[in-house]
Amino acid sequence: MPILNRASEMQQDAAGWRRLLHEQPEIGFDLPRTTAFVAEKLRAFGCDEVVTGVGRTGIVAVIRGRLGEGPAIGLRADMDALPIVEETGKPYASKSPGHMHACGHDGHTTMLLGAAQYLAETRNFVGSVALIFQPAEEIGSGARAMLDDGLMERFGIERVYGMHNMPGIPTGQFAVCAGPIMAAVAKFTIRIKGRGGHAARPHTTIDPIVTGTQLIDALQSIVARNADPVASLVVTITRVIAGTAYNIIPETIEIWGTTRALDMDNAAMAERRIGEVCAGIAKATGAEIEIDYSQAHPVTFNRAEEADFVAQVAQEVAGTVDRAVRSVMAGEDFSHMLTVRPGAFIFIGNGDSAGLHHPAYDFDDEAIPAGVSYWVRLVETALASR
Repeated sequence: MPILNRASEMQQDAAGWRRLLHEQPEIGFDLPRTTAFVAEKLRAFGCDEVVTGVGRTGIVAVIRGRLGEGPAIGLRADMDALPIVEETGKPYASKSPGHMHACGHDGHTTMLLGAAQYLAETRNFVGSVALIFQPAEEIGSGARAMLDDGLMERFGIERVYGMHNMPGIPTGQFAVCAGPIMAAVAKFTIRIKGRGGHAARPHTTIDPIVTGTQLIDALQSIVARNADPVASLVVTITRVIAGTAYNIIPETIEIWGTTRALDMDNAAMAERRIGEVCAGIAKATGAEIEIDYSQAHPVTFNRAEEADFVAQVAQEVAGTVDRAVRSVMAGEDFSHMLTVRPGAFIFIGNGDSAGLHHPAYDFDDEAIPAGVSYWVRLVETALASR
């Protein structure tokens, strides 16, 4: 089954939905216009159930097949945007200053809405499908909130699937791999308290800036000297907050950072070594160092049999599929869903666009028919009558 004729026919309307969502980006769990639009469409399509408020502001729509009783599977799309000032110059650019759909969640939501419309019309499967519209992916909280609200149990979901667009892959083509496809992500804040004073009298102070520079240098040794050279591990410092004037040694500084790993053992090692490095630098300098470390989400891991299944589905839609795409060190909170249910995560190409999280990024509407067709084919294959 290549691209569905029906998916091609709905592209113009679906692109209109996507551009409307693009104009009104919303952040985190605060998605009133987005969720109202999505719920209205799902009800208009004739879904059997449209349940709002799952995990605070998530939506789950249930469509039951016409071919008899059977299991339920879940398809997930994320809805939230990013705190970025848009620079696309498009006529449908963000009308919310400082907010932007710079990761394509508007496209993800649209493709799942298109699949909902088709599946509600045809119902050519057994059992049921739960369409999961998730908030707060960008802040790493939405998937857990929906799971904590009983997502899998309430809707009887036995397997769950996700999809994300990827610049650099030809538009409408697919890529997947078995094993880790996206990284585990942690974030940390390090607060250094020294003893401030006059810049002309550094010997009377414990300079937290000097302590911080030593600490930042030392943290780089975690990857260079503690991780296997062929392993994938990143420790990155992203922000340093320090000082108020040129002639004052401050009392405190704050350092922000993130770690990324494709293996949870390396993720745990990085957390341990950050603590040990901070303790050693504190002892050496006399400063007090405090760490807040949060493992935001685990590795997004595709089981081999599920990766093979979605690759076969994607190949039937697109003709070819990259079955050995390189893992990405960005994170994805869909990983939490894959820790509680079998399933897989796949990339759909966004062509030669700006990168994700870039102010010039835009989702390619030409990918919509392929995305809709993939979701439909997945449901009709996974829930085929026997």
